[in-house]
Amino acid sequence: MSDVEYVIGSENISNIPMQTYSDDICRFVEALSEKLTKFGDVRRYPDVAALAFWCRKGNIGRLKADFGSTEFRLGRGLCFHVAPSNIPVNFAFSWLFALLAGNASVVRLPGKEYPQIEIICNILRGALRDFPEIEERTAFVRYPAQNEITAKFCEIADARMIWGGDGTVTEIRGLRTKPRCVDLTFADRYSLCVINGKAILDTDENGLSRLAEHFFNDTWLMDQNACSSPQLILWINDSEEARGRFWDAALVCASERYELQTAVAVEKYARMCEDALELETLVGVRRDGNLLYRAELKALRGPIENLRGRGGYFYEYRLKNLDELAAVVTDKYQTLTQFGMNEDELRGFVLQNRLRGIDRVVPVGRAMDIDVVWDGFDIVRMLSRVIA
Repeated sequence: MSDVEYVIGSENISNIPMQTYSDDICRFVEALSEKLTKFGDVRRYPDVAALAFWCRKGNIGRLKADFGSTEFRLGRGLCFHVAPSNIPVNFAFSWLFALLAGNASVVRLPGKEYPQIEIICNILRGALRDFPEIEERTAFVRYPAQNEITAKFCEIADARMIWGGDGTVTEIRGLRTKPRCVDLTFADRYSLCVINGKAILDTDENGLSRLAEHFFNDTWLMDQNACSSPQLILWINDSEEARGRFWDAALVCASERYELQTAVAVEKYARMCEDALELETLVGVRRDGNLLYRAELKALRGPIENLRGRGGYFYEYRLKNLDELAAVVTDKYQTLTQFGMNEDELRGFVLQNRLRGIDRVVPVGRAMDIDVVWDGFDIVRMLSRVIA
């Protein structure tokens, strides 16, 4: 395949599975963490720092211990990854999850160029030299958007990790694979946040600043592009004072850290105009400069998951009770972040109502914390096989 650029590895990739969470794999991931941590500019890239933190010895040891016995477990073989184009470091997490399961991998890197990808690949090349068994099972590739090449990789895959929009997932799932190939698909999802207004009033200024920083990391940091980034903010025990304190703190944080691109500013304004013309449940849109748009809803009706903003455009609604939410949740819903709520009660709400959506309930600030359980999949288990 002459159009394929092998950024790491070669077409002569070894497709021999390794033991799940093998000592070699764990040592390699820990070594990668050390090299990423020592990268001089790591603080400029919080997502690279988060990757390094996730790879640390303590976390990998915890994941292995939580997994239980791996004595009779192997990877499935070769995993083909189609990485998402909107989150720079997800390609690395996707590959690491498959590696921990014991798989070789071919990872198609995002077409969009991000400095994080170059940084991670440069560090990774050095880390792999000390682990030849993993090096010969690793290939990161780039190629033009051609289904012919993707089809070739799909034909040899024992598992596929497909990240992207619904269209991308459908298109790639239509390509021929081995009969036993396992697909994990990460299609379009929708996320929301529930905030207890009384808890906001009970929080001191330092706590409020931390909350605003966490909310920024969930939203503005990725321009709300991530599936786990909340689009709809639900208020319980609501009051104007609570909302004012929260949004004022969020605005201060965004003013200090966020650089609004012209295209995003135009997109936000256009979204506001479209909502004003077409959104029947819209009460009004409050603008705080160009950084923050808040579209107030008078009801939760229709396909809520179509209400999406970017760069600081949020929908808000005063929730009367959680039953109101149960009526609109579909399988599109992924992450529910919360502040001032009881997480077990929220998980219980999902279970009791047998909702088809909401796979995660996490505190504000942890929306982006990708892990081996994601989108409702226990990834390492699904990418490995048991010898009974």
